[in-house]
Amino acid sequence: MGHKAQSVERPNSAGVKDVLVRNLMHLLARLPLGVLHRLGSAIGLLIGSWPNKQRRNALVNIALCFPELDAKEQIRLRNRNLREFGKTYVEIAHLWLRPADEVLALVREVRGGELLERRDGKGLIVLSPHLGAWELAGLHLAAQGPTAIFYKPQKYLDDMILASRARSGAELAPITAKGIRVLVQALERGDYVGILPDQEPKADKGAVFAPFFGIPAFTMLLVNRLSRRTGAPVIFMFAERLKGARGFRMHCIAAPTGIDSEDDLEAATALNRGIEQCVSLCPEQYVWPYKRFRRRPNGAPGIYSGPLSDRDTLKQVSR
Repeated sequence: MGHKAQSVERPNSAGVKDVLVRNLMHLLARLPLGVLHRLGSAIGLLIGSWPNKQRRNALVNIALCFPELDAKEQIRLRNRNLREFGKTYVEIAHLWLRPADEVLALVREVRGGELLERRDGKGLIVLSPHLGAWELAGLHLAAQGPTAIFYKPQKYLDDMILASRARSGAELAPITAKGIRVLVQALERGDYVGILPDQEPKADKGAVFAPFFGIPAFTMLLVNRLSRRTGAPVIFMFAERLKGARGFRMHCIAAPTGIDSEDDLEAATALNRGIEQCVSLCPEQYVWPYKRFRRRPNGAPGIYSGPLSDRDTLKQVSR
């Protein structure tokens, strides 16, 4: 009589990946910030040294948004950006897992900090684009007072992200109807609300195409709706990475006029103009590899496909 084959349980690849990434994050968190930045810069230099989608997408966005630069200047900006891009993701372990007081002490200067003052019992909407160290910007905001942060649940490391962002007392509001109610209630109490304003919305409802550096970008209307409903003013805030791993400079910038307009296009245009003002202060630290113009108006062809070489990419963008 034959023996029945025993089933062998195979490790879940997603679970193995999650464990490996967690271990790597804890290892990186032990390293000094200067070492992390050198490592991130080296990774960015490697990404920029051979044709790949991240490198191509960053150049597409830079060429579209900075047409006044010649081809060599656009490529140089892209290369600087990839080095900063590497720093952004390597330093996250430090910002997530080191003690909150130690991380907050990395803020060496705050420019425009008076804009964070809440007045007349109203809450304050604080927009932090994907520029510099946005995780530090969120932590700094929550350290100023009661804060609700709009948050997209992640497939991996979700509990680690939640624990990190809640270290200084922030309430995490998921990107759902329930989460939006949390934001409204926070503003009505006079609290802060933190939002990343430059992600492309998934749904048609609550978004319009508005210019971002002159290019139509599908843009959220949530900020406008929250401001109009609660009367809360809006500002922008981001953490600029200083050279030599000396820490970060926090910038607070008043929102452009019209961000609370009843006209959707005017409001979305003002939102993007505020992001532009932030990006203009350190353009190399923006997440240019992100497919910000993935969705195109009126059935226009996609722009993140085709050859990967710099020459072919720039030729395609200039058409």
